[in-house]
Amino acid sequence: MIRVDLEKDSKVHYYEGMRCEPPAPRGLTGPAGLASRDGRLRSLRTGETTPGGVTADGTSARRLTPKGAATRARIVDAANQLMYERGVAATTLADVRAASATSKSQVYQHFADKDALVKEVIETRAEDVLTQQRRRLRRVESLRGFELWRDELVERNALRNGAYGCPLGSLANEIADHNEDARRAIAAHFDEWLEMLIDAVERLKTRGVLRSDADSRALASGLLSALQGGYLLAKASRDIYPMRAALDMAIAQLRAYATETGSST
Repeated sequence: MIRVDLEKDSKVHYYEGMRCEPPAPRGLTGPAGLASRDGRLRSLRTGETTPGGVTADGTSARRLTPKGAATRARIVDAANQLMYERGVAATTLADVRAASATSKSQVYQHFADKDALVKEVIETRAEDVLTQQRRRLRRVESLRGFELWRDELVERNALRNGAYGCPLGSLANEIADHNEDARRAIAAHFDEWLEMLIDAVERLKTRGVLRSDADSRALASGLLSALQGGYLLAKASRDIYPMRAALDMAIAQLRAYATETGSST
C-alpha cells in the first residue's frame, strides 16, 4: 500500500504495517519483496538478490546498524529459548515478538517467515554446541580425556534432570522429517561434530594410546550415537543414567583397542 504524506509531500510506503522510506536506488525490502524505484512491490525468486544486496528471504546483505544487529540478536535469542523449551511447532512468531519485545514489522525486517527464523536458530545452536565441543575434544590426549568429555556432558544435562535433550538433536527429532533444508543443515553440523570425534580418536592412535587398526570413524560414530541416544532416553525418563551408561559402553569399546601403555591412561 502507498499513501501520500502531505506534510512532507513525499510518498511513504507501507508493507504489512512496516513503514519504509521513499524509494532509493538501493531498493526497499519487505517480508516478501522489494520496492522498485516507482514504488511498486515486486517479488523475488529464491536466491535472487537486489543491487542493494537484499535476498529473497527478506534479509539484507548490507551491514546492519548496531541497533539493527541488537534487535536481530534479541529476536534470535528469544526464538532459540522458546523453541528449546516448547519445541518449534509450539512456538509462534507472536510468541517470539512478545518474548523479544519487538513488533511485527521488526521481525519481518530480519526474517521473511518462521522457516527463516528456524534456520537462524539452527545456526545459533550449532555454533554454541560445536564451539564447546571443539574446546573439549581438542584437549583429549588419553582415554581419561574421553571420560572427562563424558562427565562434562552428563553433568550439564543433570542440571535439568535430562529435560529438553541435546540442543541440536532435539531440533533434528522434531523437524528433520518435515523440513528438508533444516534437515540438511542439521546433518552438516552433526558431520562436523563427528569429524571432531574422529580427530580425537586419531590423536590417540598417533600418541600410541590406541592400536593402529582401530577404525576411527566407527568408534567416533559409536560415541556420537551413544551420546544422542542417551540424550533422548534421559529426556524421556528424566534420569541421566541411560546417558551415562550409553557413553560408558562407547568408551569401553575405545578401551578394547587400547595398547598396553594406553590402557593405563
